[in-house]
Amino acid sequence: MELTTALGALFVSAFASATVLPGTSEAALAGLLHHYPHARLWAWLAAGTGNTLGSLVSYAMGRMLPERIAAVPDTVRARLARWGKWSLLLAWLPVLGDALPLAAGCLRWRVLPCALLLAVGKFARYAPVVWLLA
Repeated sequence: MELTTALGALFVSAFASATVLPGTSEAALAGLLHHYPHARLWAWLAAGTGNTLGSLVSYAMGRMLPERIAAVPDTVRARLARWGKWSLLLAWLPVLGDALPLAAGCLRWRVLPCALLLAVGKFARYAPVVWLLA
């Protein structure tokens, strides 16, 4: 498989992993790094970008829901209010993390701070994998 094809597949895997779809982006990243150890930076960028954009799609879905449908349960609203936008740094966590961008969209949080925090968390998610396999 060509490097560009492998990077594209990694991007798609990371994108899907950020949604409610099951994904194994860390395994895809490890596989790519095994075959292309010289492409660490490109692999990290593809995985981080795909995962960030996947979360932004979840954010947009929450944002587009009508307010009467997008009712966030009071317990979730209270927890998100406690940590605010900083909770989006944990959007890389399995299951729980998938819901954070969706909830941020439902709560109509501003997109730019959300996007920046999501990107920081998502890129940080893949850094240890790249570092350990380097």
